Amino acid sequence: MSGRIKADDIVYVREHAHIDEVVTAAGVALKNAGGGQKKGLCPFHDEKSPSFHVTPSKNYYHCFGCGVGGDVIDFMMKTDHLSFTETIERLASQIGYTLRYEEGGPTQPTSQRSRLYAAHVAAAKFYQELLNSSPDASHARDLLTKRGFDKAACVTFGVGYAPNGWDGLTKHLRAAGFTIEELEEAGLSKMGERGPIDKFRNRIMWPIKDISGDIVGFGARKLASDEEDQGPKYLNTSETPIYKKSQVLYGLDMAKKDIAKNRQVVVVEGYTDVMACHLAGITTAVATCGTAFGDDHIRIIRRLLMDADTFRGEVIFTFDGDAAGQKAAMKAFGDDQKFVTQTFVAVEPDGLDPCDLRQHKGDLALRDLIAKRVPLFEFAIRTELKKHDLTTAEGRVNALNTAAPLVAAIRDKSLRPEYIKSLSGWLGTETEVVTAAVNSALKKVTTSAAPVEAPTSDTAWRPNPNEPTLMLEREVLKAKLQMPGLVLDWKTIEEDAFTHPAYRELRRIIDSFGTEAVLLENVSDERMRQLFTELSVEPVRTDGAVSDKYVASIVARLREVLVSRKIADLKSSLQRLNPVENVEQYNGAFADLVALETQKRGLHELSIGSL
Repeated sequence: MSGRIKADDIVYVREHAHIDEVVTAAGVALKNAGGGQKKGLCPFHDEKSPSFHVTPSKNYYHCFGCGVGGDVIDFMMKTDHLSFTETIERLASQIGYTLRYEEGGPTQPTSQRSRLYAAHVAAAKFYQELLNSSPDASHARDLLTKRGFDKAACVTFGVGYAPNGWDGLTKHLRAAGFTIEELEEAGLSKMGERGPIDKFRNRIMWPIKDISGDIVGFGARKLASDEEDQGPKYLNTSETPIYKKSQVLYGLDMAKKDIAKNRQVVVVEGYTDVMACHLAGITTAVATCGTAFGDDHIRIIRRLLMDADTFRGEVIFTFDGDAAGQKAAMKAFGDDQKFVTQTFVAVEPDGLDPCDLRQHKGDLALRDLIAKRVPLFEFAIRTELKKHDLTTAEGRVNALNTAAPLVAAIRDKSLRPEYIKSLSGWLGTETEVVTAAVNSALKKVTTSAAPVEAPTSDTAWRPNPNEPTLMLEREVLKAKLQMPGLVLDWKTIEEDAFTHPAYRELRRIIDSFGTEAVLLENVSDERMRQLFTELSVEPVRTDGAVSDKYVASIVARLREVLVSRKIADLKSSLQRLNPVENVEQYNGAFADLVALETQKRGLHELSIGSL
């Protein structure tokens, strides 16, 4: 058992693991947002406009869309589903820091997830060594060579070979200290009639990595004939605690930087297609891992592309020219509505997939295929038209009735008139007729607005960030959290200067730590943690640099507002007092009023003079 990580080491990791780098490694493309801020599309909810903000100087993040926020440790725990200890260990490894433990450090990873990762690393090394050196792997090497992949290419992608025996990998990993339970949970071994055996046998092996580059599973192609091996041609690791098929894209760890840089992603269908594309210079290629391209994949790509209203890229799908490929393209057409980015299709006329195309015609032909992509809308409409006999009136009418809803479904309204013109030309039909058909299809699309939900107890506590009456309170708290050294007059702020319960509670938490800076880990209440990160990340509302003079001015203004409230209350009391019957009380109240008016003028001058 490993001991507890020393507190000083946790502090060091928290301070030196840069949150913008960790967020980027998790697949979130960040853009500078000014004031030392960066923003991107939130990884915790689906959105079209970036509301996920990162403050590298504080190592905090906060999403103003869903309210999730925290520090670099919290972010990795949420995105990678790790425990606190696992997160610290992974971050320490990434920054090259050796952790110390209270009761002696571990010689190897001991957490469940770490053990699964370690088992996959060991398995990948085992498979790769066999492919490179074992005589039994000659047929695997021959097949790869025939597909255009030499030894260097296989090394780059970590390709390996699973032996034909029953338990070669299982014995190897057990000798390395892994238990049968761990190997079964990792999806590397399974129980046979006579004991544990390998999950993969006599197959070419591709390590599947998550976006951070950690091996989480394998894709495997069988080498035996169907008579010898009745299993599927391609076999993937079953889902495990570290592997979710719908959340992984093969090749994304290698492609993510170029995807974000070039604002382009090429979606292919298999492992060899990804290899072929990358070797041909198409370094933005990825593939699904034995599952259909779905919503989770779309969200991953959108975050990398910064797929927002103001930042647009392109998604290029490659499909076979057969019926299955056309069906996949129509599925992609439905998914297009989930992108702001433009979507395209690249289909090779001879029906060759990217790997075959490179093998038969070379790298240039593959690059040309991607370059000659056509808009997905055009491909989908033309695919539908091919189902009808356009030489007959009946065929043209039927084609129009099926194609018009496709044009109506185009999200970008500015594109519809152009596709109406194109459809008119493809059918040989007047534009007015096509326009009427599209408009009719639009009317049939029923959209029901989602009912406005009343605030719940879970949301009602949160102050409205745009509430004018609370703006000063918010700005002062932001200054205190982001630049505590500039808030010199903090102790002069009266307790009742903050009117919103959440702001009052946050002020109480700040005061409870005296002169010490408040860190996120000091805040136990989940709501306050959310508000803490929100105000720590949200830019201060000022056109220029935040200075001590500016902070002094908003503090003075906040206090002035409080004094104004007190003056209003006191004037109301004076109006209710009879100066004849309550002379002493009236005079006392009047004296308090004079003092408050004097204080107000002083605070007003201070707020102006500090600007």
